[in-house]
Amino acid sequence: MDRFASLAPNPEQQASNSEIRTLLEEAVEKLPDAYRTIFMLRDVEEMSTTDAADVLEITEDNVKVRLHRARALLRKSLYARAGMERKEAFNFHAVRCDRVVKNVFERIQKHVSNTDDSTARIQ
Repeated sequence: MDRFASLAPNPEQQASNSEIRTLLEEAVEKLPDAYRTIFMLRDVEEMSTTDAADVLEITEDNVKVRLHRARALLRKSLYARAGMERKEAFNFHAVRCDRVVKNVFERIQKHVSNTDDSTARIQ
């Protein structure tokens, strides 16, 4: 039955995508004009920094600064709307990570030991 599964998003995904799109559009609309313009030109229209600077008659450095500030304001706005802090949004699962790191280091150590043994045998 999986062979015939639709590649189109299911209704739940469509609703979620619509909500996210609305949140993003509202956040972009709330940006100050100078930042919204830069964000739209660079990130939405994918205009180069040089072209955006030429169109707006500002320096390339100014374009970069405004884009950075626009993204920071968007991040702040979206986190506020989601009702969470950055730390909550990107939780660090220390226990799982510690276990993974431990296993990786054990494998590295085992590989190094095997390599040292092979080198000693050759000499």
